[in-house]
Formats: sequence, structure tokens, C-alpha cells
Amino acid sequence: MPLTGIRVLDFGRYIAGPYCAALLADYGADVIRIEAPGGNDDRYTVPVADDGSGAMFMQMNRAKRCLTLKPGSAEGREIVRRLVETADIVVANLPHDALVKLGLDYDSLSAINPRIILATASAFGSEGPLAGRVGFDAVGQAMSGTVHLTGTADQPYRAQVNYVDFATALHCAFGILLALREREATGKGQCISGSLLGTALALSNALTIDHALNGIERQPIGNRSFSSAPTDLFRTRDGWIVTQIVGNGIFARWAALVGQPELVGDPRYASDILRGDNGAELSAIMQRWCIERTSTDAIAELGAARVPAAPVLHAGEVLAQPQVAAIRLVEPVAYPGAPGDVPVIRAPIRLSASDKVVATRAPQLGEHSDAILAEIGYDVDAIAALRAANII
Repeated sequence: MPLTGIRVLDFGRYIAGPYCAALLADYGADVIRIEAPGGNDDRYTVPVADDGSGAMFMQMNRAKRCLTLKPGSAEGREIVRRLVETADIVVANLPHDALVKLGLDYDSLSAINPRIILATASAFGSEGPLAGRVGFDAVGQAMSGTVHLTGTADQPYRAQVNYVDFATALHCAFGILLALREREATGKGQCISGSLLGTALALSNALTIDHALNGIERQPIGNRSFSSAPTDLFRTRDGWIVTQIVGNGIFARWAALVGQPELVGDPRYASDILRGDNGAELSAIMQRWCIERTSTDAIAELGAARVPAAPVLHAGEVLAQPQVAAIRLVEPVAYPGAPGDVPVIRAPIRLSASDKVVATRAPQLGEHSDAILAEIGYDVDAIAALRAANII
């Protein structure tokens, strides 16, 4: 496994930190999730098991071990110190002031272990007028301009999937791998800093470049696209589908499919950007075509014409798709007290020469506390005393 022998201390919460650490766990890192003796709030979001552990927790914390700990206590700081001595990476998506208070800032960690790599993510970064503010995914979405452009002029919408959090986790994991590579040459660790605002802007920056150079203030246009058409959602006889028509070749195939090949020679539709500018007319043509068909029939005809399209599925339909099974995305794992196996999806990539570790479930609260503490020198009596004092 590429990351066998790498130890990660995961002080993360919700998505940006825990998902970053989970990606490392998928490929062999020993990830120790550290949470409060009563459990962190993110353990209990959308509960699905008898102990209250939730759906998001199951996905974000697979293949980890769990140590319960009060890191701000004197005893807790000593445990953290011993853990840091043995660790390669600390993941903590906490505000900078909170890191300092807990002794998890880079200066404090590197004084214990100069090889340590700290990956941290905050809402706005550690500098500037908003550095002290807290925030979640929706803050990044809103401040990047994408919420304004989603929905209608009367009602903007945020995305239900927390894509800013997930992309921040991916950026931090990328930074960790860079730092590990650098450490091979220098022997020293470093600090990786990510932010939700930075991630959101990086993902949406084509829109701001468009405004900066073209001077166009884009307005929300529902599910259509500014730069292609007919890219939209369409009602069929029994549901909804999406199409994304990009490029002259696909547009020509689509025009022929809907029985209007003359659209190819229309100057209003001569390029993707012009088709986007005139997308309402093209969406109307496509809607008339779709409403005469079932979703299955529409997708079959579009697929045969090599036009990108897909059905709009409900959550209950997603994992049942034959294609999902064919590429083995879902890896069911049993969790105590859950009504069935948890359909976890790990890093959706494959390495030709390296596999992921065997899929294992997320840890129960404090499940590995005794074993982890024993690894750093605590005997049975010392562990019992820590538990009696509610330190672990």
C-alpha cells in the first residue's frame, strides 16, 4: 500500500478534515480519529445506527481507529505530545486560534516532531479581515458567486452536496502528498493551509475571469448553461433527464436526432457561446422532443446518437444502477447496530499497481482508545485512571 507506515492524527470535523484523512486511510495510512469522550457533533449527523452514528460519519471515517480524548486538559496534552512524536501528519480543520489554544498549531507540533506535516483548513484562511470568522461549505458557495448564478433571479439556490468542503479535502490531501515528497529530500515537515473561500473561488474562477475580461455580469438562468446548449434539465413522460450539448459535432448529432438538422447552419447557433446565449430556444425544442418519450426511451435514443445525457435519479435509485456495480464503486461494510450493511464509497480512483486497503467500517466511539494508548506507553492502570477522570 502506498501509505503503509504513515500515521495520521485526525482532529478534523465534518467533511474537509475527515474526508482528507479518509483518502489517506484508503491507501494504507494508520489514521487515528480523535474526538471528545462523548463524541464529536459530526458523529451524529443523520443517524443511521443504534449508537447514533450518522450517514456522513460512516462515509468520512471508514478505515480509521478512534481515540476519545480531551486534548485541552493537561493529561490530554501529554497524550497528544506522545502521539505527535509517533505521527507523520496531523489533520485539523480548525480556526487558527483554536489550533493555538489546543497546541495543534504548526510551531507547537514541529517543536515536538520536526518531521510532522500539519494540514489545516479554515473558512477564510489565517490572514485578512475575515480570518477569525467561522464558516461552513455554504459560505464558500455564496461568496464565490455560484449561489447567485444558481436558481432564478427571484430565488438563488445553494448546492445540496457540500462540494466546497469535499474539494478542500482533496486539495489538502494533494498538499500532504507534496509535503511527504518534500520531506524525503529535506527531512522536515511543513504546514499546509487550505480554506473554503480559496477552494470555492478556484472552482468558480472561470466565471470571474469572464466578468473581468468580458465585462459581462451573468444572471441566473435556471438549469441552462452560459456556454453551451441545449444543456438543461427536461421533463419526460415519466421523469426528468439532463443533456449537456458541448461542441459542434455533438450539436450536429443532436440537431439531426430531434429532426432539425437545419439548426447547424443557423448563425445564432454557430458556436457553444452563441448557443448558450440563445439557449432558451434550443431548450424549448428539446423539451418538446422529450415530453413525447419516457426517460428510458429518451436516454436510449440520445445514447445511440452519442449525445451526453442521463436520467435525474432519486437517492434510492443511485446505488442500484448497473454501471455503479460494474465499476465496483460501492463496498458494503457492517456497522454494529445499523439496520444493514453501510454502502461506503471510498476514493473513486484506481492505481494500476497499488490497491486500496480492504474496506473496513468507521470506528465506534473510543473503540481503539486502549490499544492506541498502549502503543504510546500507557499501561492498564494509567488508562483506567484516564478513563475515570473522563480524559478519554
